[in-house]
Amino acid sequence: MNAELRLHGHIHENVEYFATAAGGRTAHHHFYQVADEQLRLFSPGNEFSLDAEGVRQSGNGGIFCEYMFGVDQPLADLTKDGINNRLILLGASYNEAGQLSMTDHHSFALNYEKLFFEGHASCNHFLFIDGLEGTTQQQQQEQILRLLGRKLKRLPRLNQLDDSQLCHQLLAELPQQCTLFLVRLINTRHRHYQEEFQRLYYQHRSIPDAAYNDLQAMATELSIDRYQQERIRIDVMYRHRDNYRIIDEYKKVLIECHQRGRVDRQQHARLTRLKTLSVRNKIPAALFHTLDEQLKVEPVRESQEPEYISTTRQILQGIFIAAEDQNAGIDKQDMLQLLEAKRQAHRNRDHAFEQLLLETGKVCDEQIRDGAPLALLENFSTIITFFDRYDSTSTQISQLGFMENYRITEDLLRSLLGSQQAFNELQDKLFGELFFSEILDNNYLGRYGRRKLSCLYSGLQKITADRSTLQELNYQLKALDAEEHLYRMVLNSAKERIRNRYSRYDTRAEQDALFNELNDELLVRGIIGDLLDPALFRAVIHDIKKEALYLHSLLPEIISSQDRELREDFLHNSGLDRFYVEELERDYFNRNQIDLDHLLQLRASNEN
Repeated sequence: MNAELRLHGHIHENVEYFATAAGGRTAHHHFYQVADEQLRLFSPGNEFSLDAEGVRQSGNGGIFCEYMFGVDQPLADLTKDGINNRLILLGASYNEAGQLSMTDHHSFALNYEKLFFEGHASCNHFLFIDGLEGTTQQQQQEQILRLLGRKLKRLPRLNQLDDSQLCHQLLAELPQQCTLFLVRLINTRHRHYQEEFQRLYYQHRSIPDAAYNDLQAMATELSIDRYQQERIRIDVMYRHRDNYRIIDEYKKVLIECHQRGRVDRQQHARLTRLKTLSVRNKIPAALFHTLDEQLKVEPVRESQEPEYISTTRQILQGIFIAAEDQNAGIDKQDMLQLLEAKRQAHRNRDHAFEQLLLETGKVCDEQIRDGAPLALLENFSTIITFFDRYDSTSTQISQLGFMENYRITEDLLRSLLGSQQAFNELQDKLFGELFFSEILDNNYLGRYGRRKLSCLYSGLQKITADRSTLQELNYQLKALDAEEHLYRMVLNSAKERIRNRYSRYDTRAEQDALFNELNDELLVRGIIGDLLDPALFRAVIHDIKKEALYLHSLLPEIISSQDRELREDFLHNSGLDRFYVEELERDYFNRNQIDLDHLLQLRASNEN
C-alpha cells in the first residue's frame, strides 16, 4: 500500500508550494527540514530547496510543466503526436547530432522570475526519486527517462491533476521500492490573472470593454508584465473547446506539410479555410503565426519566382536609386503594384514577400547608419505606413464580417474612414477593390456578415458624400449585430425545445405556441423588452426546416452517392451559413460513427 506525506505553504509572497512524498515506504521517511526561511526536501543523494529567491535541486529528477500555447516549443516535440508537456532532467542535453545524452552535471538553480518565464507562467512541477536501482546519478537519470519520460511528456491536462492523482499515475510506472518526491510551485499572481481572464473569456468570448479595463488594472496591481499577460491570454483562448480543435487541425496539416517539405494545393486550401474559421471564432492570429514560424514550409509556387515577388523586388531596389538621386517619392503606380503584390502574397501564404521587406528594412538601416540620405528612410517608411494601414484595415473588416459581437466603435469607423480616403487617393474605388470585393465572394461569409459589410461599405461612402454620419453608421452596425445575436439565441432555444419536448412546428397553431413560449422566455431573461419580431421567428422556423431537410433527406443521399454537386447546390441556395452547415455535418458524422475522411472528400471540391 502506498502512503503520502504532504506539505503546503508559501515560500514567497507570490509563490505557493505543495510538496509530496509518496510510496510504499513514505511513512518511515523524514523528508524535509525548515530552517532560516528555507525549505529543504531530501533523500539519499538528492536535495531540493526553496527560499525567498528561488529553487535549487541536485541529484536525480528534474522539472516538468505543461507547454503553454503561443510560445516557442522544440521542433522535435511540436512534430510528435501527443506531446503536451516540457521535461528537463538534470544532466540531460542534446548533442550536435540532435541525440539526447547524459552528462555528470546534476544540479541547477533558478530564481522564480526565470522559472515562471521559461516554464509555465502559473504552475511548474519538480520531482526526484529514492530507491532506484542505478548506483550513479547518470544511471538513475537514464532509468527515470526510460520509466517516466514518455508518461511525463504525454500526461494530458497536467495542471488539472491533483497531486494524489499525479503521484498515483507516476508510481504505477516505478519499481515497488521507490519513493517519489513531487513539488508543485504555483505563481499566485499569474494564477489569479489566469482564472479571471478565463472566467471572462469563457463567459463572453469577447472581453467587454469595462471588464478588459479591469483586467488591465488587475495586471498592473499584480505587477504582471505584458509578455506574461499575453502568454496567459493566448493559452487560455487556445484551450477553449471551440478553439483548440481548429488550432490542432491547423497544426496537423502544417506538420504534414513540414514533413513533406512543401504545401500542395489541397493542404493550402485546408489551411486557408481554417484561417478563415479562426477569424470567426475570434482565435488570436498569434497562435497561427507561431506555428507558421516554427513549421515553415515552401508555399505553392511555379518553377520560377512569382511575378509579384519580382515586381516587389524591383520596386524596393529602386528606392535606393531614388534616394541617391534625392528623389524622396514613391509614385502612385509603384504603390498600387506593391499593394497588389501584398494581396497576392497574403492569398498564397507566401512568406517570401515579408522576408523581402525585412531584408530591405535591414539594408535601409545599415545605409542610413553609414550616411545615406534621409530620403531613403522616408521612402521606405511611406511603403511600410501603407502596408500597416492595409493590414489593420483588412483585419478589422474580416473581424467585422466573421465575428459575432465584434466591438464596433466610432474610433474604429473613423480609422476605416481614414483608410478609405488614403487608398482612394491612390486610385478611385481602390478601397472597395482591396478590402470588399474578395471577402464578399468568400463562401464562408455568413448572411449577417455580408449584411454588415455591405452596410459598412455603403455607410462609409455616404459619410464621404456628407449624406450620413459616423454615429448613424455605428448605430446601424450595432443593430445588425444585435439582430444576429438574437437570431442565434432564438434558433438555439427553438431547436432545444423541439428536440427535448418533441414539439412540432408544421402547423400555424404549433408555430404560434412555440412563438409564445420563446417570447415569454426571452422577456423573462431580459433579452428583449417587447414582443419578439415575428419576421425573425419565421426566418428561424424556415431555417430549422431547411436544416431538417438536409440532415434527414439530402445528406444521407449525398454521402451514399458522393454527390458533391447536390451538396454545393444546397449550400448555395439554402441561405444557411456554410460554417453552420459544416458543423451540422461534422455532428452528423460523429453521431452516426461515419469516417470523417468521407466528409473531407465531400468538401475537397470546394477547397481546391
